Amino acid sequence: MYKYFKVNNESNHRRQFLKTIAAFSTVSILEPEFLHALSPDNKLPEPGLTILFQGDSITDGNRTRNNDWNHVMGHGFAYIIASRLWYDYPDRNYHFLNRGISGNKVPDLLARWQKETIDLKPDILSILIGINDISALVNGNTAFTAQQFETDYRTLLQQTVQQLPGIQLVLCEPFILPVGNLKNKLEMYTEEIDKRRDIVSRLSIEFNTVLVKFQDAFNKALKRAPAEYWIWDGIHPMPAGHELMAREWIKQVGKKIKSIK
Repeated sequence: MYKYFKVNNESNHRRQFLKTIAAFSTVSILEPEFLHALSPDNKLPEPGLTILFQGDSITDGNRTRNNDWNHVMGHGFAYIIASRLWYDYPDRNYHFLNRGISGNKVPDLLARWQKETIDLKPDILSILIGINDISALVNGNTAFTAQQFETDYRTLLQQTVQQLPGIQLVLCEPFILPVGNLKNKLEMYTEEIDKRRDIVSRLSIEFNTVLVKFQDAFNKALKRAPAEYWIWDGIHPMPAGHELMAREWIKQVGKKIKSIK
């Protein structure tokens, strides 16, 4: 699939080399060369969709922060989505980015939003956030109310659509299952999850986004296997849980974006 330049002399070779370097000069250091492989007529292919995943540890997936493309997408649902779509559609020149950070809450996203979202200019932005905000509240930090969650989340979305008016937003609702220590405070966790699910749903309508209802997907999955099979600690998915998330994400996004399926 890779094409190399054929040159007749050193002068032509040098000219073509310089043109190629110029063409690649704006490419991020995290972009592997195959994403910009030359077409048979020695022209760069048309750029495909840039898809950015933002969120907390569930998105982070222990990703690397360097140019190691063996681990740069992490090992969670974002990795599975990228792997599947990259494999199925090599001609579409998709570009996937993961900027999830473990432990992040909505205020953390706000603090880094310009550099790690807006400046990346994604075509599709997928956001999964909220469980750390809930955990902070459950454990006594009263600053992380549902009302504050909604205010800060709306600010994020307003900034995004103002600066990237053509962007397609994908809002993913936070989720839990009754596993591990979470069961000790299950009633409060469930109450706060439901509040934030409602907020994400309303924001999805307000900003005309794709909505991915992960909680419903996990609840349905309980008919097939117990909660521990899908989520190991009530919050972080097992491998099967990440696969479930990837399938649900592709299913819902594909309803609005026909090039994803």
